[in-house]
Amino acid sequence: MVWQDIVLSIGAWLFIIALIPSIRGKDKPPMTTSVLTGSVLAVFSLTYATLELWLSVLSTTLLSGAWFVLAAQKARKRKPN
Repeated sequence: MVWQDIVLSIGAWLFIIALIPSIRGKDKPPMTTSVLTGSVLAVFSLTYATLELWLSVLSTTLLSGAWFVLAAQKARKRKPN
């Protein structure tokens, strides 16, 4: 395990923690922001996998998933009842 893997992983976990209020709260970021950020982070996860930074792969995949959860919540919120 290299120190870069640990640093990137800790950063992703801090971002996940920072997103929890948005996931649990009423206000959501714009759909395009959530989808684009989730997609870029998914590509980062694949990149980390090619570098064998497995902690970063795990944490960045979860971070990407958190952004996709926000996108899904925004989509559900936009649907008329």
